[in-house]
Amino acid sequence: MWVIKYGGNAMTDAHERARVLADVRTLRAADGRPVLVHGGGPYIEAALTAAGIASHFVRGLRVTTPAAVASVEQALTLLGKRLAAELGDAVGLTGRDASLLIAERFDPELGEVGRMLRVRREPLEALLAHGLTPVIGCLAVDEAGAPLNVNADDVAAALAAALAAPCVFLTNVAGVLAEPSDPGSRIAQLDAADARARIADGRIAGGMIPKVEAALAALARGAPSAVIADGRAPGELPRVQVGQAGTRLVP
Repeated sequence: MWVIKYGGNAMTDAHERARVLADVRTLRAADGRPVLVHGGGPYIEAALTAAGIASHFVRGLRVTTPAAVASVEQALTLLGKRLAAELGDAVGLTGRDASLLIAERFDPELGEVGRMLRVRREPLEALLAHGLTPVIGCLAVDEAGAPLNVNADDVAAALAAALAAPCVFLTNVAGVLAEPSDPGSRIAQLDAADARARIADGRIAGGMIPKVEAALAALARGAPSAVIADGRAPGELPRVQVGQAGTRLVP
């Protein structure tokens, strides 16, 4: 079983999207049992603009007002259905479905934004047992069933922990590099302590820091491993599956 986090502007490019989904199908054909988690920033932005709702961010996180959360949910739901249809043998879901994702509000400044509390495994295991791929948007619900916008990395980490599955974060880099200027210096595996030391001393810097922190968060939640891999490279997911691509972080 693999939890794959897929997001960013790559989803808006039909060619890039088709290539990533082809990789997911290849992984599934090799009995990989993938679970696909998606964000939807560009689609959410378009939905909010169409509704006349201005976007605001605090510390890099989108403020989600009660008025905005309906547009967020609509964008993520429609995107999930589209991705599921394009993938084939897949089902688009959000946290509303069977109370799949439960979260809690954690910052009044952010409004209807949550952090993950728990995952209901049974619906996912039932779908996977029948050869269907869950495609999960980053919308959870609170204990009362009200929708909450959740960071897709947080959702992926929680799912990987609940399913005891490796988590793959598809990004725009080949992995963590020992020498940032040398694309051939990919580090195949890092333990969590080494990764934190590299952040502290500057060997991991800039845009790589949030990628590594997302992987560390997955490990902290209980995922057995987390891989940072290049979502732009054809055939990347099958190579990740056999340990030939990306940087695998382990506890």
